[in-house]
Amino acid sequence: MNTRAVYIHVPFCEQICHYCDFNKFYIKNQPIEEYLDLCEKEMANTIERFPTSEVTSIYVGGGTPTSLSTEHLSKLLRAIRTHFPIRDDYEWTVEVNPGSADNKKLEMMKEMGVNRLSIGVQTFDQELLKTIGRDHNPEDVSNTIKLARNNGFSNISLDLMFGLPNQTMDQFRETLERTMDMQIEHVSAYSLKIEAKTVFYQLMKKGKLSLPSEDLEADMYHVLREQLEKANLQQYEISNFAKRGFESKHNLTYWNNESYFGIGAGSHSYINGVRRANYGPLPKYMKAVQSLGFPYIEEHEVTFKEKMEEEMFMGLRKISGVSFKTFREKYGMEIEDTFKNIIPPLTEKGLLINDGTSIRLSNKGLFLGNEVFEKFLM
Repeated sequence: MNTRAVYIHVPFCEQICHYCDFNKFYIKNQPIEEYLDLCEKEMANTIERFPTSEVTSIYVGGGTPTSLSTEHLSKLLRAIRTHFPIRDDYEWTVEVNPGSADNKKLEMMKEMGVNRLSIGVQTFDQELLKTIGRDHNPEDVSNTIKLARNNGFSNISLDLMFGLPNQTMDQFRETLERTMDMQIEHVSAYSLKIEAKTVFYQLMKKGKLSLPSEDLEADMYHVLREQLEKANLQQYEISNFAKRGFESKHNLTYWNNESYFGIGAGSHSYINGVRRANYGPLPKYMKAVQSLGFPYIEEHEVTFKEKMEEEMFMGLRKISGVSFKTFREKYGMEIEDTFKNIIPPLTEKGLLINDGTSIRLSNKGLFLGNEVFEKFLM
């Protein structure tokens, strides 16, 4: 199995968002230089143990990668170029916090070969930004996009959220309008999920978190799909929309159930049929890389049955669904035979569509995706 995708985790933030449960730490007083050195060591050891002939997608996420200084971020990007064989038609994404990437940093990223930015907007409403713990303002988004365009970035994605505390439909419509005005190439939009160990979780336990109703959240999702389609951003996954040709190659790696490298504290990888999880806490991650060369806290060899299940509940996230032909080529079995007790009932309920060449979610199924996915865990 030739692994063609790389994820690099930068766990540092200048501000901790109230909804975020990703592996992250305040950047102040952190051992950044040492962390970057050990990330590079993990890269070198990984590519030696699991060689690949080419890499087609790279994603630097966090945390907040642009919380790093220009020099530190340059060091990380240079290490990636050094250790991974990058193909000419690659996609290289870096997550950007509005206002944290000045002209010097964007210029450096472009020179290093980064060709796609994912900007964490979430909302254009100033009060909602404060509510969710973001440290930027709406004008920072416009300024960051302008600087990015001036530096030659022609592939920009915005991250949005809906179902936020006390969010109204009017507020969400305004965010969508401002997004469409930006003329960007890609949008990822997710409904708020309350996760353990977050500020919002603590507020919810105390009864101090007022969330929109499920009906309003569903209406927001409907408006999201409707408005972005008008802006020529076609939905290709439950939460992702793109102009033709600008679909995220990296995220499609996950939804197509293909292999990927994961580098950094708290990252995950899927190589040669084995899923691995890295230590999250910085001291444990760094100690493991220093002493063992690899920071794995968990390794799981995915069974044949699990692979087929994952093919379905990951692949069904895509609007195109799961191809009969692809499933047959990968597993030597027919989807309809493998899941003969699952697909017909879901089809009868109007949640799945079987068009003879693929299985995909219906419009109704898009709103009830998790209910569908769990059925494929046999």
